[in-house]
Amino acid sequence: MLPALFAVLFLGMQAALFYHARTVAIAAAQEGARAAGGENGRESDGARAANAFIADAGGDDALSNATVKVTRTETSATVMVVGHSLSVIPGWSPVVRQVASAPVERLTEP
Repeated sequence: MLPALFAVLFLGMQAALFYHARTVAIAAAQEGARAAGGENGRESDGARAANAFIADAGGDDALSNATVKVTRTETSATVMVVGHSLSVIPGWSPVVRQVASAPVERLTEP
């Protein structure tokens, strides 16, 4: 019975670590999209904002080996954050991938 209890505890811990990494990744992607979608925003602004958010959230302790890819068009800014969540299972490193988009701010004449 004890091994089953430990298995349930480890699975619960793994689920919590994965959920936390996923939450950090989507929040970082949203911050990056918001920064890149500003009127004078650039792709580099989005990448900088997303990386800063990940660092503030715990860096590699929250989302390890994180990479940020930003794409900005005339109408939208899209940020993809890919990383790995921490794992309590040796040799397994779940991949976390989240994408967020925001419209690009621009002035229009009435």
